Amino acid sequence: MNEVNIEKMKMKRKPDWLKIQLPKGDDYSYVNGIVRDHGLHTICSSGKCPNVGECWGNGTATFMILGNICTRACKFCNVKTGKPLEADWKEPRRLAKSIKLMKLKHAVITSVDRDDLEDGGSGIWAETIKAIRKDNPTTTLEVLIPDFNGKQEDIQRVIDEKPEVISHNLETVRRLTPEVRSRAKYDLSLQVLKQIADAGIVAKSGIMLGLGETEEEIYQVMDDLLAIGVKVMTIGQYLQPSRQHLAVEEYITPETFKKYETIGLEKGFTFCESTPLVRSSYHAERHVKALDLKDLVKNKA
Repeated sequence: MNEVNIEKMKMKRKPDWLKIQLPKGDDYSYVNGIVRDHGLHTICSSGKCPNVGECWGNGTATFMILGNICTRACKFCNVKTGKPLEADWKEPRRLAKSIKLMKLKHAVITSVDRDDLEDGGSGIWAETIKAIRKDNPTTTLEVLIPDFNGKQEDIQRVIDEKPEVISHNLETVRRLTPEVRSRAKYDLSLQVLKQIADAGIVAKSGIMLGLGETEEEIYQVMDDLLAIGVKVMTIGQYLQPSRQHLAVEEYITPETFKKYETIGLEKGFTFCESTPLVRSSYHAERHVKALDLKDLVKNKA
């Protein structure tokens, strides 16, 4: 190995600010037990989220519905890809009961992409929200949805259930989208977010840094999101899950992340969370609290 390659390896080592605590504690074990015993999936474990110890230790989790096998193969994501199992229509009830058992005040739901299903899984999405509402009437909800291939009727099926926040991630800047994401397209994702915002639901999106994007491209993402009515944005560091995934081009400093947060708020986001370990569902309960819940509740009327 030559000196240049050795130097690159040194540069790509995780800096101190990305060191995380291993999962532990009674609360973590309790959440882990409920997830296991009720046959649930979480993006916390499937996506190797760096915050799983903190979130589960605090008694919160982001649940992943429609199985744990995705029909897409995005080059940043650690979720399994392949042919999914049949959709489980009993899953909404199991999840609703589990959230009640965990006594969650705020829950985040996401899913794999199900391009194999005619409705993209939107039917189970709707049933899941209904079931959670029935068993947990005071629990606020954020749902992180796929693009449903841009089918407006499928997106609307989720919107009609009126969760407090609907999130859909751009993941990266326009130029890098073809390389980073599988079938998803930048402008299609903007259309999904616009449909959400136009319906009066709080729209949220997020991107990862460290994939080779420029500062100007990051600001362009902010402008694109604000132009269609997105109110909440998250910005975090991309971390390579395995050697088969995209390599990290750069580790962004905490100070730079803070600068992007400040600029995002100045540009007009109601809430902009930007730190290296931020993921779209990290501190999601704070995103709801930062918004005017009185106005959000009107959406349910």
